[in-house]
Amino acid sequence: MPATSVTSATIDDVVRRAQNGDVAAFEAIYRANTTAIYALCRRMVGDEREARDLVQDVFVRAWQRLPTFRGQSALATWLHRLAVNVVLEHMRSAKRDLARFIDSDDDPTNELPATRAASPDTQMDIDRAVAQLPAGARTVFVLHDIHGYSHDEISQMTGIAPGTARAQLFRARRALMRVLDP
Repeated sequence: MPATSVTSATIDDVVRRAQNGDVAAFEAIYRANTTAIYALCRRMVGDEREARDLVQDVFVRAWQRLPTFRGQSALATWLHRLAVNVVLEHMRSAKRDLARFIDSDDDPTNELPATRAASPDTQMDIDRAVAQLPAGARTVFVLHDIHGYSHDEISQMTGIAPGTARAQLFRARRALMRVLDP
């Protein structure tokens, strides 16, 4: 079910069949969206194994909640939002640090490893750099700069103040610049 060869009528039909319990239809939804959902989860948690587990959680929850999908947005948008909520819920339940950065002598950005490598082969890429950000900064960076959510939307999703989201984004960008361009 690649997006380029599927019409909205076909997607609507597949969703309707999946809502009625058709496992094959839901499998088509899973196959069409799993890569994007994995990429989102991977960026948000920074860990491959944890991201794979979260993808499974997202699609279990999608199966459970698919009857509530009304088509007011694209299915991919609905799954994306569901994935963000699953990841944030996971981070809260695991008591991950979503508190804002505090500038001090113990600046968390100083904990990022140096990227001056002996050879270009070992140069750090952006995904590895983002994965090394503290959880709160990584979450805000991914939601704002990669997925385009506003600070107010991030505030509602994460429970932090919009100003805190702005501060985390600023510090995340600064940390990434230090790591990627030493």
